[in-house]
Amino acid sequence: QIELLDSGGGSVLAGGSLRLSCAASEAIFSAYCMAWFRQTPGKEREVVATRNTDDTTKYADFVKGRFTISKDNAKRTLYLQMDNLEPDDTAVYSCTADRMIQRRCHVGPYRHWGQGTQVTVSS
Repeated sequence: QIELLDSGGGSVLAGGSLRLSCAASEAIFSAYCMAWFRQTPGKEREVVATRNTDDTTKYADFVKGRFTISKDNAKRTLYLQMDNLEPDDTAVYSCTADRMIQRRCHVGPYRHWGQGTQVTVSS
């Protein structure tokens, strides 16, 4: 069973930055799609960014160039650098991973999830 551990959330003012981390229990990056999702109360979970097995990345439209998904293979860690944060970015962010064909990487479904980390952006 793959385990994912999210960290790095916190409270920032609008315009600030945070870097989320997702540590994996084993080396999976070369064979697994990896992604960050977020969820707010009363709303469905939505994809934020994905990193495919060929290292291509894709972002949700609302990211608008503000976030960067990256990885460190040696540390078995996936990152989400979030800059110019807005109050609407407030949510619980979770990393996820699974084996799937490349064209489904941005939609899933995903079976392995981190516990989530809270991001709060105030104006």
